[in-house]
Amino acid sequence: MKKRYDFSRAVRNPYARRPKKQITIRLDSEIVEYFKALAGNSGIPYQHLINLYLRECAAEKKRLKLGWAA
Repeated sequence: MKKRYDFSRAVRNPYARRPKKQITIRLDSEIVEYFKALAGNSGIPYQHLINLYLRECAAEKKRLKLGWAA
């Protein structure tokens, strides 16, 4: 292994996806367990499944129906 590498002519990977932003989010334990069970069946990490679901919601511009019973 070299002590120094020259990255002056390096080219960014055009196939690399845009980086993800790390955040802290609080979810109900039932939600986490649900996605963990899906992950066990599909072989996809549960964090990725949550991201895919949220991406689909954003793409379809889904809105929550917020309403409280009188």
